[in-house]
Amino acid sequence: MRNKIFLLLVLAITVGCTAAVSKQVPIKIENNKKGAPITLGIPFPKGELFSIDNVRLLNSKGKEIVCQTTEVTSWKPADDSIKWIWVFFFADENTNYTLEYGDGIYAMEPEDRIVSVNNMRPQGGITVNTGALQFNINKKGHGFLDEVYIDRNNDKKFSDNELIASAPEDSRGTFLDILDDSGIDLSKATVNEVFREVGSGPLHAIFRVEGTYKYNKEDNNDSPFSMRIHTYAGKKYIKVLHTLTYTGVPDKHKIQKGEHSNIATQKDFIVSEDTADDKGWTQPNDQISGCGLTFKYHLDKEVQFATSTNQDRDLNTDKEFDLYTAEVSNQKMGVLQTGPRQNKKSEKSTPTQREVGFNATIFKGKKEEAKAQRAKGWVDVSDASKGISVGIKNFLQEYPKELEIDPKTNTVNAYVWPSSIDAMSFERKNTKLDGGMLGNFAQGITKTTEFIYYFHTAEKIENIELTMDYVLDPPIAHANPEWYTASKVYGKMAPYSTKYPEFENALQYKYDWMAFNQEWESWYSIFDYGDIKTYYFKDEWHMWTNNEPTVDFSLWTNFMRTGNPKYYHMAQGMSKHTMDVDNIHWPRKRTYVGEINDAIDFWNYEGEPESTPYLGIGRRHGDEHWSALLSAHVWIQGWIASYYITGDQRALEVAKMTGDTYLNRIWGDHDLRGRRLYLSILNLVELYDATKLEKYKVELDDRVKILLELQKEQGGNLLLDRYGYSQTYVAQGLYKYYQLTGSKEVKKALVDHARWVKNIPPLNHKMESYLATIYPLVIGYDLSGNKSFLNEAKKRAEMLKVSKLPLNIDKNTTQKEYNEAMLKISRLPKDEGKIAIWDLNQGLRVFGWTHANNIPYLLYWLDNPEDVTSN
Repeated sequence: MRNKIFLLLVLAITVGCTAAVSKQVPIKIENNKKGAPITLGIPFPKGELFSIDNVRLLNSKGKEIVCQTTEVTSWKPADDSIKWIWVFFFADENTNYTLEYGDGIYAMEPEDRIVSVNNMRPQGGITVNTGALQFNINKKGHGFLDEVYIDRNNDKKFSDNELIASAPEDSRGTFLDILDDSGIDLSKATVNEVFREVGSGPLHAIFRVEGTYKYNKEDNNDSPFSMRIHTYAGKKYIKVLHTLTYTGVPDKHKIQKGEHSNIATQKDFIVSEDTADDKGWTQPNDQISGCGLTFKYHLDKEVQFATSTNQDRDLNTDKEFDLYTAEVSNQKMGVLQTGPRQNKKSEKSTPTQREVGFNATIFKGKKEEAKAQRAKGWVDVSDASKGISVGIKNFLQEYPKELEIDPKTNTVNAYVWPSSIDAMSFERKNTKLDGGMLGNFAQGITKTTEFIYYFHTAEKIENIELTMDYVLDPPIAHANPEWYTASKVYGKMAPYSTKYPEFENALQYKYDWMAFNQEWESWYSIFDYGDIKTYYFKDEWHMWTNNEPTVDFSLWTNFMRTGNPKYYHMAQGMSKHTMDVDNIHWPRKRTYVGEINDAIDFWNYEGEPESTPYLGIGRRHGDEHWSALLSAHVWIQGWIASYYITGDQRALEVAKMTGDTYLNRIWGDHDLRGRRLYLSILNLVELYDATKLEKYKVELDDRVKILLELQKEQGGNLLLDRYGYSQTYVAQGLYKYYQLTGSKEVKKALVDHARWVKNIPPLNHKMESYLATIYPLVIGYDLSGNKSFLNEAKKRAEMLKVSKLPLNIDKNTTQKEYNEAMLKISRLPKDEGKIAIWDLNQGLRVFGWTHANNIPYLLYWLDNPEDVTSN
């Protein structure tokens, strides 16, 4: 009997010890800051994780810390397992963490929780309690924070004497003021709805505020705005992402009836591009006079002001900033950041001299208290026991910006566009054709600005700066590069290594060259930052890239492969720029959600004007951001990657807007042929993968069917010869479709296409098309095991190899020196006496087709030649 009991005990202990089967993912935080809120996207291989309940987080000592997890998307329909999750936590003093997952693994429950009430009745609003902070936003309020309380005595209650901020008067908590010939039209903000976003939980909750700016003058269009307010359990700070939409008439040219031929949805009314003699193109009409967020502060009479600046505009975040403090009297105080293009100056960088014209001015009334080149981007106003700090991310890069304290109104004003400077205008610089068009498509662009607000008790300046840096100079968390690539969420891709230096040089040198030029040329300002230019001719850059082709995705890929935060910032900047500025967002009919009980609400919705048919289409690369459009000229792959990696909900929102436009098929069969068809499949498969919405799957299936039918008429070639550079669109799109569906027909189509490009190399765009075939060749090898595909891919890739750069890049390096060094190590062929636009010193546009979407996948097969799917 005793032996039997003993055996049962041993069995019970054994089962107990083996029930929790754990696996681990190493995580590292670059630029770590203790206490910082971290949102991290983690992918999982197919079949590896089936529930976010089976995930927890350990710190560097192996001790569990509280975290919040969200399922983002799955491997469906191929598999029920999870594909991407978000992990949220607060960083400690160490940089290394471990994500542990597996059957029997369960996360600890948080002690602090966010409590909120979202009452969207006509007289309602939201109230959010983080435990240390409480605020409310009213539907009938002023558009931003109506009341803010902090728990000063730590009793977990909020009394009237703990009110620290409240709304200003006249519905002006947020504003977008318009200037035209009749003067300034001051906006009034109304809140329409507030939604909880995906990713919300007990530790971190996100509230999306949808509202409208309304105007007094009938000739000014109402303008929608949105704010995503991030709240954190137990914390006194919030992060706010504010998105404005410009709905004005940008210039005074005579409006023609019809559409441009490049984007026409009909044939009877085509506008003429021959209107260069119309001076109205270069004359501003509706301008942004001022835009921002504001509220009243409730502090004692003796108030201190603080901010910081730096004499060097270098973005090196290790540099010390000079602190400025002063007592607040009866005059406005603040800091204003301006830059060269906003100042309408003509100076620009040369190959040997960087651009000048950056100014950060600390002011008191009309007096300049201090001047520097760069402001850190925060101010604080405090009395002896409490205070308010506010900061704006990318204060220099997205100039002009201003943070202001007005003691006469007791307001804290944070300006997206300062009302103290000349208005932002959207007229064309000239009447030259841009992308074959003479147009102005500024109406409908957006801009998202990121703020941090910290409502605190008495704090030392170093603690205030630390909190501000949670947003202004944020930590970047990532898994090991090997984890991202081994997940195969983006196919079979190799992590960065030193094993094949000549191929890695071809990638890293080019990305570093573009990062150098972004600072050297100062590709900054509110509507420019994030983008880079395309062509480098005669020591000068030309044409904004506007994301062609999936430049942001290339940068996200390089971040995943390397873990280098520099590429994270570049990728995030490009994704945010292109989803905001390089896209049409208005006129847009609101989405009906049934928030009002009265049935008449739906019929009122039905009667609203319809959206523009161009909603969700993108800009063509051009000399200006909003001068040229092209049918279906938009890339959402990088936006979806941004959504997965960073938790940026707006990225998916804008991607869905593009996907819905595909469903409308506004261009008829033009939309279903050529490059538009190839790119739409890549975009739709990414969007379906992220949303699992059947409407996108139905549209995707139909477009894949059309593509495969056309392939049969083209002898096995998936592409028309005209679009040979589009190889990666169809290969990546169809490969992901195959991953999700296992379609044998698609598998055969990819192998047939690989055979075609092996035997008949496309040369219609020369190296752009020829080198773009490397990826479809390695896909053909993967799916067939035919080594001739891999051998041909390796052969074609030889010219991509790059030897070591004969120059050490430092703060004294000039653009001229860098450019000459890059050309010395390039092995790419010349272009018959012309400047080769695929060469190493050019931008990332052609590089996307020749290098970025090829080398990471080729390197995988150099290391794993036997790992073919056909086996």
